[in-house]
Amino acid sequence: MNDPLVYLNGAMTPLSEAKIPVLDRGFIFGDGIYDVVPFYGRRPLRPTQHIARLMRSMAAIGITSPHDEAGWMALCDSVVAASPLADQMLYIQVTRGVAPRRHTFPAQVTPTVFIMSNPLVPPSASERATGLSCVSLDDKRWLRCEIKSTSLLGNVLAAQYAVEHDAIESIQFRDGFLTEGSSTNAWIVKDGVLLAPPKDNLILEGIRYRFIEELCMECGIPFEARRISRAEVDEADEILLSSATKEVINVTTFDSKPVGDGRPGPVGEQLYAAYQRVKAGLAG
Repeated sequence: MNDPLVYLNGAMTPLSEAKIPVLDRGFIFGDGIYDVVPFYGRRPLRPTQHIARLMRSMAAIGITSPHDEAGWMALCDSVVAASPLADQMLYIQVTRGVAPRRHTFPAQVTPTVFIMSNPLVPPSASERATGLSCVSLDDKRWLRCEIKSTSLLGNVLAAQYAVEHDAIESIQFRDGFLTEGSSTNAWIVKDGVLLAPPKDNLILEGIRYRFIEELCMECGIPFEARRISRAEVDEADEILLSSATKEVINVTTFDSKPVGDGRPGPVGEQLYAAYQRVKAGLAG
């Protein structure tokens, strides 16, 4: 697929021909939101939750959704159908639209809607067997992280910091408490209990956040959401990451030190197995 079809403002078009005006506020200001929906065997995982978050983010920044849930899903299905891939990662972006460059919101502007598909490639078997290496970083982003904004410079710098320190991901802390990774939710396990940062404005509530809560109930794993100190992370039996692309996976090295015994732990393995059962159900 050298030039896949994408959706842009009402039409399917080859990616190489998809263009927006330079005065689009997404380009000028990062004034927009996005979401990513995983499709396994062309069937979406938790689509209602993804579309609800998409619309929640739009409402939070004052963009009126141009479609209802059914309309969004129809657009997504059209992009998925145009790709030969069975497993896809669907990227949806909505900006406020095209207007003269002023900071204040323009009146009566039409949002720009863009949807494209990419291959969905989960972590490899070898990555799961060895676990991931992560580094810590002070969280210096803005205070509305619950909005899935296209203004991702803070996340980009955190991701680059990880790469420059031979790690897969940066795990961030604000005022000494765990928030999240640059593009993941972060969790710890202590004495068999899965601990999560609270769902507030300091983290993006990943769709896998609620999903993993449900998997914990299914698997009989105790779950607790509360503030988690840096010391608790350093002393954790397991550290886990979750996202649409990473699913749920163990961190086995943190700041060059082993997590637990340096191998993927039992809670992470149990949650991964439960996750795979749900995926298998989609294929069925």
